[in-house]
Amino acid sequence: MTEDETIRLIEATLDKIRPFLKRDGGDIEFIGFRDGVVYVTMVGACQGCSFVQDDISAGVEIILMEEVPGVIAVRTEDVPDDMMKEYMERKIAQM
Repeated sequence: MTEDETIRLIEATLDKIRPFLKRDGGDIEFIGFRDGVVYVTMVGACQGCSFVQDDISAGVEIILMEEVPGVIAVRTEDVPDDMMKEYMERKIAQM
């Protein structure tokens, strides 16, 4: 599977998870994928929630690892600088 195919599958899987987060006023945004690690950020009500790490490790990470070959972890912290820069540029372009 190519990296582009993996990213499309990650985004499709996040789209499946998103409605459950939105019910509680939150959401998840894909930042990037590198070396088996999916980097995401939580937004809305999920941002700053005390349960966010539980939601990531007990929910999002398990689902992504099951549905996307090559995913070994999901992180919200320690995003590589170049990846965060690209993510921010995409966000600005969407405005």
